[in-house]
Amino acid sequence: MTIRDRQGGELTGASPRAAELFDLAISRFAHFCGDPVEPLREALADSPDFSMALIAKAWIYAMSTEPQATALARRMVEDLAGMPKGPREESHLEALQTASLTEWTLAARALDLHNAAYPCDLIGLLAGHQVDFLTANARNLRDRISRALPAWDGVPGRSHLLGMLAFGLEEMGDYHRAEAAGMKALEADPDDSWAHHAVAHVLEMQGRAAEGRDFILKRRAHWAQPDNFLKVHNWWHLALCHLELGEPDAALALYDEEVRGEASTVAQNLVDASALLWRLQILGIDVGDRWDELADTWTQHADGKCYPFNDVHAALAYIGAGRRSEATDLLKIARSGSERSEMNRWMRDTGAPIIDGLLAYDSADFEAAIDPLLWARQIAGTFGGSHAQRDVIDWTLTDAAIRGKVTPLARALVLERLALRPESRVNIAFARRAGLRAH
Repeated sequence: MTIRDRQGGELTGASPRAAELFDLAISRFAHFCGDPVEPLREALADSPDFSMALIAKAWIYAMSTEPQATALARRMVEDLAGMPKGPREESHLEALQTASLTEWTLAARALDLHNAAYPCDLIGLLAGHQVDFLTANARNLRDRISRALPAWDGVPGRSHLLGMLAFGLEEMGDYHRAEAAGMKALEADPDDSWAHHAVAHVLEMQGRAAEGRDFILKRRAHWAQPDNFLKVHNWWHLALCHLELGEPDAALALYDEEVRGEASTVAQNLVDASALLWRLQILGIDVGDRWDELADTWTQHADGKCYPFNDVHAALAYIGAGRRSEATDLLKIARSGSERSEMNRWMRDTGAPIIDGLLAYDSADFEAAIDPLLWARQIAGTFGGSHAQRDVIDWTLTDAAIRGKVTPLARALVLERLALRPESRVNIAFARRAGLRAH
């Protein structure tokens, strides 16, 4: 008897019980809520030759962007060599091998072909979407899902594709369609944390801060569960709304109560913490000794090799804590020339200049900070994160131009920000400091 998952994909080596556990794990992963790894462990204990269970587990570890988890993913890839595999598993393995080596662009290309051959493979689409996010490939965040969606009529889990499509449309600036797709996904499945997050991004990018605040808080029961992997990120989005509304004290309270309330060691949560504290500091808020704890926690992840987007946020924490030498250590690794992986190139060509700019900014050498940060604004397709996350670079650049009295550039940058978010209290404050009148 052929065993299949909920979407009809064949599961080599699985028992019916193991298939149920696999479906549970993929559902948890798609919702970003609940532990997806434990059901996969149980499935492998039940069916040791169940290769898709180990493939899914390896994807989860590889996409963590944390050095130790990435090393475990590589070990799982080695273990898969001796397991029975069908065509779908073999196709997954090709992409997974490159992903476990942090060659994300190659992994994305392999997943393009995999998703074309298996458009209803939910774990394949989830992996592809996350890889597109890690590489900041806005077009493929949209188009990977658009290519697969027609095959999903009547297939369980279709709403997850709408949530992913919403995020891709948002990153491509198609805000109206993004919001519509995200809300349609939430109507079908209110607990779809990724769809909620996509709509929050739309509201952030359009400067609809009050709506964003209300939307996020109204739906709190659906994304703030204790075991929700995106809860800290959604609290971060709420904090950004408070900043845009001119309420930095509320944002700082969220940092203490939610963003770092549990002192998470997850890299994604550390990214949000660094980015929020840095913004608060630019606004002139005294953040006290909060940088110290954050910098200490970053030391377990920031290696200058695994994922430069994380390393840049670690550098924010090191600089904020007055530990400039640890930020410069990341620069030494980046420029050592000892490795030639894609992530090494990213760190050398993009991460290092950003850290150079941050260090110059911290030293009040604002003119020296401008060139690397101005260049870094163009990195969307060669560095990770979303437009909202990368905006911390623009905040720093704009503040450097104002404080360095590079008036033409400062005013140009502020006018650009006001064109997108004219009601933003942050942008209005920038405008006043740059000698502009904001309406």
